[in-house]
Amino acid sequence: MNIIPLPAFRDNYIWLLHDGHHALVVDPGDAAPVEDALARYGLTLSAILITHHHPDHVGGVGALRARHPVPVYGPAAEHIEGVDRPLGDGGEIRLDTPAAAFRVIEVPGHTAGHIAFVGTGPSNGVLFCGDTLFSAGCGRLFEGTPAQLAASLARLAALPDETRVYCTHEYTLSNLAFARAAEPGNGARDAYALHCEALRARGEPTLPSTIGREKAINPFLRCAQPAVLDALTRETGTRPADTLACLTALRAWKDRF
Repeated sequence: MNIIPLPAFRDNYIWLLHDGHHALVVDPGDAAPVEDALARYGLTLSAILITHHHPDHVGGVGALRARHPVPVYGPAAEHIEGVDRPLGDGGEIRLDTPAAAFRVIEVPGHTAGHIAFVGTGPSNGVLFCGDTLFSAGCGRLFEGTPAQLAASLARLAALPDETRVYCTHEYTLSNLAFARAAEPGNGARDAYALHCEALRARGEPTLPSTIGREKAINPFLRCAQPAVLDALTRETGTRPADTLACLTALRAWKDRF
């Protein structure tokens, strides 16, 4: 299975998965890059997967369905026009063309009904997590609570370390700048930043990341680390009492960073 990022808007990625003949797409905020890729690679669209309702993730669904009458899988807890296969926690997707399978997990926080797709069977080892987990960061809280976001991130962090993380924004360098402030002295993070800077200088995406890498460099997955707690104490004047307080304070700091 080939997985290709299709750049859209300023910093979105639409993920296209294909076997050389058939394809599915994840979070097509714009139909044009998808149509271009289908034509370029000679592919037939088989399915659309949606993680949440924001326009930059669903804006292309209508135009794509008008030309390709394919099933659209999305969160049952959000009303999204065009979704005809609503899924909740534990839901499953099985496709024959291309051969792909996913398990759905609910990851509220960024939005109230956000879901993620965890690859199983022929798609084992991949995660499409929308705007819940970014490389070196996490999604802003628009509808959910810090407690929901903390639980969602914990679910994602519990996946195998080798799981490849396909999020939908190229935010890595700006997230790493914040991570440097939130956890000074993290050598793994600094090495990763150099790697990502080189990728972007060549015009290449920094994604996918992995769960193992994110656990080593992402401050939102490192709320028990003394260096993170120390940085927050210096920033806010108050030491977080627990990991939820840490995550809450980190998210607020990132929002104004």
